[in-house]
Amino acid sequence: MIKLETFALAGNATFTAVSAKTGVRFTFKVRQPDDNSPHFVSLLSGPDNESSYTFMGTIFNGNDFRMGKKSRITPDAPSAKAFNYVWNHRNDNDLPEKVQIFHENKCCRCGRKLTTPESVSLGIGPECAGRIN
Repeated sequence: MIKLETFALAGNATFTAVSAKTGVRFTFKVRQPDDNSPHFVSLLSGPDNESSYTFMGTIFNGNDFRMGKKSRITPDAPSAKAFNYVWNHRNDNDLPEKVQIFHENKCCRCGRKLTTPESVSLGIGPECAGRIN
């Protein structure tokens, strides 16, 4: 299984984090416009799963997440707390027990629909997987 950090930082990832305890869920997009840019995090905030996203913050150097100064989402919003929790615990072994992560069956790098069981399981297609270090 691909690590959440690798998946999220592939450049074109969309995933939903669900609390196993409460059932509350939030969907996030993590995009990197080009290889020299930071990653921009947005929250699904409306009814359209493709375009109803609101900018939330930025991941710098593949590690440091910071809320955006111009974000309409405040740091104390449940969605911001959820992303911070997931991001800060992305490498912990206990994350799957507390939070379930689901991707949208599209490659986290190129956005193409995944069709093979192995690709769906990983969240990345075979060609793109070969390009991630």
